This record gives sequence, C-alpha cells and structure tokens, in this order.
Amino acid sequence: MTDEAAMPNDDRLVTETGVDARIAEIVEPLIESMDMRLVRVRLSGQNGLTLQIMAERNDGTMSVEDCEAVSRAISPVLDVEDPVEKAYHLEISSPGIDRPLVRRSDFVRWEGHLARCDASVLINGRKRFRGFIRDVTDTGFSVERDQPAYGEENIAVIPFSALAEAKLVLTDELIRESLRADKAAKAAQAANGNDSGDDADESGSGDLA
Repeated sequence: MTDEAAMPNDDRLVTETGVDARIAEIVEPLIESMDMRLVRVRLSGQNGLTLQIMAERNDGTMSVEDCEAVSRAISPVLDVEDPVEKAYHLEISSPGIDRPLVRRSDFVRWEGHLARCDASVLINGRKRFRGFIRDVTDTGFSVERDQPAYGEENIAVIPFSALAEAKLVLTDELIRESLRADKAAKAAQAANGNDSGDDADESGSGDLA
C-alpha cells in the first residue's frame, strides 16, 4: 500500500445520480470544510429509509467523534434543503476496511490488493472484474484477475472514464495493511495533538422532508 495524501484534482471518479447526487451536492462542501472528504452517498430502503453518508479524513481515518461532528454539521442543512420527501434515518460512517474505491488516490493507495470492479462498457467482453489492482496511471488501472476462466484474458485495463463501481475485497492481507495504516495515522495525529480515537460508524436521525 502506498501511503499518499490527497492528490491535487483528486475528485471522485464514481459519483451519484438522482436524489443521491442532489444530497452529495449539498453535503460535500460542508464535509470538505471540515478537512474531510466525501466517499459515497446512498439512499436505501434499509430500516424503512436510510441515508448513508460515507466520509473520511484525508489520511483515511474516521473516528466516532468525526462521524458525530459530520452529523451535527450536515443535519441542519439537510433539514433546510429538504432533498428527501419522506422520513429517513441518517447514518454517517467510515468507508470500512473493504471500502469503495472512488478516487484515483484510492487505487494508488491500495494497489496490489484484491478488488471487485464494474465497468460501464464492455472490456475484454465483460463488465465485471475481480482481481488485483495493478499499474495505476493518470487515466486508468489494470486488474490482474485472480480466478480467470480458461481462455480468458488474465489482465484487463480499465480506464477511469469507464469505471462504474469498485470495492476492495476483504482478505487477511487487507486487514493487516488496514490495521497498520490506521495505527500509523493515529500515531501521526497524536504527535500533532489531534488524537481522534478509534474508527467507528455513527448513526443519526433524519427528519421529515
């Protein structure tokens, strides 16, 4: 894993549509003003209706306190903007270990790890891939398939412009790397007098819209 801070022009490659996009437009500037970055917005039918907003600090950490701070910052704005027409449950969370990959820096940081990727167009005759992230460039990355079928290409080159979704696959190696990275980030925060505690998810309550 490459330990790399947020890159210039490192906008999200995977973005939302519809109501999710409207919510992202509302909350992303607020999250960025808190020296954090938005990972994903997803409105689902879980537990009635749940609005999940996934965020993280630039070093990849996200504590319970960070989640609470984001919830306090965005809840009043969502109440005013009223983007959801029904009552919903607001959930602020960290990306987790098997996280979505939404920025080029995510692919650089987790190069060599196993991921599932969906493309928006056919690449080598398919749209879904599972394999190891390789050769990340400014324009795309390669997937070295871990379970290629007989006669199929082992390597697929996926342009970022054709990326629909990507997510790390939970492996023992990924868990070890994540724990090491989290420990190093917390040590750096403590050295700077900004110890943020343990990673965790935090849920809040949504209001009638």
